[in-house]
Amino acid sequence: MKPYLKQSAIWGFVVLELIFFSVAGEFLSLSDKAFMDLDNMLLLFKQSAPIGIIALGMTVVMINGNIDLSVGAIFALCAIIMLDSMKWPIFAGLGDWVILVGWLLALLSGMVLGLINGLIVWKTGVDAFIVTLGSMLGYRGLVFMYNGENPTSNLNWTMVDIAEADILGIETPTIVFVICTILVWLLMTRTVHGRNAYAIGDNREAAVNAGIRVGPHMVWNFVLIGFLAALSAVVFYSASGSVNPNDGTLYELWVITAVVLGGTKLTGGSGSVIATFGGVIAIQLLRKGLGHIGADTAMVNLVIGLILIAVLFLDRQLNRKGKEELRT
Repeated sequence: MKPYLKQSAIWGFVVLELIFFSVAGEFLSLSDKAFMDLDNMLLLFKQSAPIGIIALGMTVVMINGNIDLSVGAIFALCAIIMLDSMKWPIFAGLGDWVILVGWLLALLSGMVLGLINGLIVWKTGVDAFIVTLGSMLGYRGLVFMYNGENPTSNLNWTMVDIAEADILGIETPTIVFVICTILVWLLMTRTVHGRNAYAIGDNREAAVNAGIRVGPHMVWNFVLIGFLAALSAVVFYSASGSVNPNDGTLYELWVITAVVLGGTKLTGGSGSVIATFGGVIAIQLLRKGLGHIGADTAMVNLVIGLILIAVLFLDRQLNRKGKEELRT
């Protein structure tokens, strides 16, 4: 029952957050709106989408026994490519079709950057932490080389209308986030690729002996997270139309925090896409809820950091207890 308890724990935490901030907000909030107001909750899901979409890919990579620290830089670089490519003279006669070209170039760029990470990890045997730490710096350098320290802007109102469209009040970012969650969940629970990801993360040597092609498998997962980082950029910057070189900084830490809060092990072999979805919502609830009762950004970061340490400590204690039970 332990895997199911781990997956349900994050949702219990989300419920506690909702209760706490709803009650505390009655006494401490400067706003007249209730914390659980429908518009407030819909906005929360929309604001969760940029981090959440990337977190889905990070879940797959971490289950696989790896990590990717370059997602924030990929996010920013793909956003710049999307907005800048729409102004290239070669596409001048396409009209609004240039939006589709910009989106495709951004997604392709994310996949290529992820492919580079995966190939280096596979062919060199260097730990993914070190490889993606290097690529984080390298890709961020490309961001600054592309346009210096100036923002890249291209506000296309047709693109904004698409990005801010809604169905029954649910806006495009939320819809994309939910669809991606379902698709990645199906990938990890209903396909051979998903089963292999758990097997490799749990015991890479045993996976090799079982005939799983570990190297190519890991490469595909890095391509996936590169694609999702680019998709996150497409969803976010299609509405804003402007990206700064420092955008996406620390995204990797927020993403990893959400995945770990959802119960995915840093060592691999265990994790859940649905629980990661809950981890993303939990973090956004903390950020929004603490702001609702008047806490500043420093306090928000402190609380989330302490909760993350507590979760990691609890997970370690549970794993240690499980190993002791196995020995007896």
